[in-house]
Amino acid sequence: MNILITNDDGIYSEGIIKLAEAVEEFGEIVIIGPNRERSATGHAITMHNPLRIEEITFLGTKYKIFAINGTPADCVKLGVEGVLSQRPDLVLSGINKGPNLGTDVIYSGTVSAAIEASIYGIPSIAFSLAGFKNYDFELAKDIVKKIVDIVIKDDILKKSIFNVNIPVCSREEIKGFKITKLGFRRYKDNFVKRMDPRGRVYYWLSGEVVEEVCDDNSDICAVRNKFVSITPIHFDLTDHVLFEKLKEYKLTI
Repeated sequence: MNILITNDDGIYSEGIIKLAEAVEEFGEIVIIGPNRERSATGHAITMHNPLRIEEITFLGTKYKIFAINGTPADCVKLGVEGVLSQRPDLVLSGINKGPNLGTDVIYSGTVSAAIEASIYGIPSIAFSLAGFKNYDFELAKDIVKKIVDIVIKDDILKKSIFNVNIPVCSREEIKGFKITKLGFRRYKDNFVKRMDPRGRVYYWLSGEVVEEVCDDNSDICAVRNKFVSITPIHFDLTDHVLFEKLKEYKLTI
């Protein structure tokens, strides 16, 4: 099995190497990541500038590793179409430092890399540690291994994208795995207004999460209750209910 690994925290982030270590028993690994942090770039791709790629080495690692000056989606596109001699059988993204929950997946470079793989018909999984400190990558590696082992053995599961969020807590506190749907996250006070030394106004993106009413089936609620959240997602944004409803209007020119 050929496995492509990427992320949005950048090629030098600890999580990308830990993800490779977790799955090295499953096949040949190539890592292609952004040469700097590209968090919250969503599904952006580079169109108006050249993409440059550099093979790099980390002391003590045995993987082929490439850094590119692009986004996570670029990493997958360039990997599939320009760098890899063989099409990957699986694309993994992460392990992200921070959650990718609910509607935030729209902004997530981590999740967008997995979605890009699915557009090519390649099964993919995005992994995130859903906290902002005290990351336990060894625990995350064990969870990654369990999920990947299940996905690669089931032909139905291999047709999907999975977004996995791992609560940041001790191994003993984790209550298990939960299959979830995307929750809803919104923010208040999104921008801080400031003045630069020349007297010009600028804005700094900030914001405070407004907690949703907890839906037991949502990824947000699952992680809050110390479950590993596994959410199957899809890039089809069609509202299928309205699709059928709108056909009733029989619009004409």
